[in-house]
Amino acid sequence: MQLDQHYQLTYCTNIHPGEDWNTVMETLYTYIPPVKQVLSPEAPFGIGLRLSRQAADQLMNAHCLATFKNWLTAHNCYVFTMNGFPYGGFHRQRVKDDVHQPDWTTTERYEYTRNLFYILTELLPEGMDGGISTSPLSYKHWHKSASELDVVMEKSLDHLVQIAVQLHEIRQKSGHLLHLDIEPEPDGLLEDTQTTLDFYKNWLIPQGVKILEKKGMSVEQAEECLREHIRLCYDVCHFAVMNESPESVLQKFASEDIRIGKVQISAALKAILPDSNRKAKEAAFRQFAESTYLHQVVAIDQQGNRRQYPDLPQALEEIHKPEIREWRTHFHVPVFLENYGELQSTQDDVIRTLNYLKTHHPTHHLEVETYTWEVLPEDIRLEMADSIVRELEWVRENFIEA
Repeated sequence: MQLDQHYQLTYCTNIHPGEDWNTVMETLYTYIPPVKQVLSPEAPFGIGLRLSRQAADQLMNAHCLATFKNWLTAHNCYVFTMNGFPYGGFHRQRVKDDVHQPDWTTTERYEYTRNLFYILTELLPEGMDGGISTSPLSYKHWHKSASELDVVMEKSLDHLVQIAVQLHEIRQKSGHLLHLDIEPEPDGLLEDTQTTLDFYKNWLIPQGVKILEKKGMSVEQAEECLREHIRLCYDVCHFAVMNESPESVLQKFASEDIRIGKVQISAALKAILPDSNRKAKEAAFRQFAESTYLHQVVAIDQQGNRRQYPDLPQALEEIHKPEIREWRTHFHVPVFLENYGELQSTQDDVIRTLNYLKTHHPTHHLEVETYTWEVLPEDIRLEMADSIVRELEWVRENFIEA
């Protein structure tokens, strides 16, 4: 839905289980109309569509795509952003680090993303830019040596440049501005401001420009092609877990002309740890140690230094270390709640991001992404449609107040 003259706001449909197109369509039939009726009864309603590889392959069928386009028209809806990070199963099974499989070194990831852009080109309304968020290249714990990392970067870069060229050609032919939005997250190859800046400065721009020069572009054309079509998805939860302030991160990216394709509005869990007797905090965090998703932990010591753990169980073994003063964990909790008993959310980072977006306009796309409803502790689960509405209403109200 249109939030103001700058922003479109939606939620990501990765909240709903479903890996094949028929199941995805059933969830859209079930949830989109009632949510739209509450939030945008007269105006068009934008959808943040998540498709697995299986669902994307099925939607490439001309009949399926035409049927979906007719449904969108009939319900006064449109698609302007897609989530292309999870390739395969994302609910009711172990996901953990497999969410990064296949990574950007593979043709499977490239072909999946290329197909998503074909679908988005068919669905995107005239006059809108469209984006697809994607993984932060790979999972860092899979690659142990500098030489291995170089190979990952080289292979990933080659595929990203191919995507940029295709999006450039689409714009030349149809006028559609499309962008791939890389999503840094804890323990990704791109996980914070510095690793992201390093990738742009050392790999994407200098090496990508060389590749595009061989294809006949000037240096200026090549750099603009890469910056325009390879952007970032700024997930508020992810950077909050890494203990980086929204204003600082977004200003650094802007100063380096690293463009934002989408802001994902999401909150993490955090807690200030007392000097002694941390059993209550430990018990509270244990409620969130579930077996589906990775819940990376960043522990912050007295000097403000970070200590990272790949998942909650490993971190819980060290929660009583006295030098650690604060914990933040990658668990997407509802944005409209600030407190979870002994724990708090990083809701303040969301509010600060909205304040920034009110006066700066790095993107047109805002997407709420709380995909963990099924694995939340039972006492804070809510009915799905009501939860979606409540989150979007909370964002709209806090944006207006910003």
